[in-house]
Amino acid sequence: MKPTVEVSHLGMKFNLSQEMHDTLKDYFINLFRHHDKMKKDEFWALTDVSFKLYPGDRLGILGLNGAGKSTILKAIAGVYHPTTGTVKRKGKLAPLLELGAGFEPQYSARENIYLYGAILGYKKDFIDTKFDEIIRFAELEDFIEVPIKNYSSGMKSRLGFAICTAVNPDILILDEVLSVGDKKFRRKSEDKIMSMFDGNVTVLFVSHSLDQVRRICNKAMILDHGHLKAFGDINDIAPIYEQMTQEDPEEIAKREKIAHENRVKKLRAARKTKARDIIRMTNNLNLTDEQAMAALDIPESKYQIYLDVVKEIEDSEGVLTKEQAMKQAAAEEAAIDRNATFPSEEEQETTGDSDD
Repeated sequence: MKPTVEVSHLGMKFNLSQEMHDTLKDYFINLFRHHDKMKKDEFWALTDVSFKLYPGDRLGILGLNGAGKSTILKAIAGVYHPTTGTVKRKGKLAPLLELGAGFEPQYSARENIYLYGAILGYKKDFIDTKFDEIIRFAELEDFIEVPIKNYSSGMKSRLGFAICTAVNPDILILDEVLSVGDKKFRRKSEDKIMSMFDGNVTVLFVSHSLDQVRRICNKAMILDHGHLKAFGDINDIAPIYEQMTQEDPEEIAKREKIAHENRVKKLRAARKTKARDIIRMTNNLNLTDEQAMAALDIPESKYQIYLDVVKEIEDSEGVLTKEQAMKQAAAEEAAIDRNATFPSEEEQETTGDSDD
């Protein structure tokens, strides 16, 4: 049996230079002036990584932040060209990396489905047969003709996920995309991914959840600062990773405190993002606050929280509600009408336009 993915001595190098090169001329000037410094700024995200995967293999890629997990997926997907080594793939590839990255904001969901599908290599006839399934899975039946720019980030991610999973690929690449959307959609996404495994698909999956990797994968690898530390059966690799992540209780407590503070910040930032989506949807889509929050899958128990955030944004940032925008537009029209009246007597005398 031939491998579907074969990675041989893969190396990925990036330049971390602080210099900004606006032109090719600037680049070469800095290259000759600071040659030694530019060499020092080179960073190897991956070094001499080799492995093979066969049909039916489901590989979980584990490692701490900065280990090179996303980099190796992008190299296999063809987003990055290897600095050293080779990557060979066999069969249809479906990369679920940055969902919605190829969407055109001015286009509707319908137009973006065909555009995104073309980027992924799908033919129009195939998209025609899958169109209703994609819309239904993304839960966007009421927003098919709405421009993507008016979608929330979650709506765009759901649409991207639905398009990518509409095909049964030979190789499926997942970079933490099972965290898309609310709890209900995440469960549906995982069920969809699991259903794709029946076709003997080869899966490469990045997740910080070891339990999720155990549930989905039969093989695992550990990356440590770009080096392949371990590769093999998930039951053999999981204990090694658990041991890697064990820390002193005081360090764990510090990290948990920092993580809690970061979660609070992220939650507040996420609520602000959704609140801005609510404002945009009520202004542009003629929806009530409740309809916008329902479209964003916000539980009714959280409505008041988001309404408070909406008010906070409007008070602090001066974001106009639809009613305020209409009043402002009416006031501007009235001012234009006043300025368009006949000139006063003083203006007539000044300009010589008087009837006398």
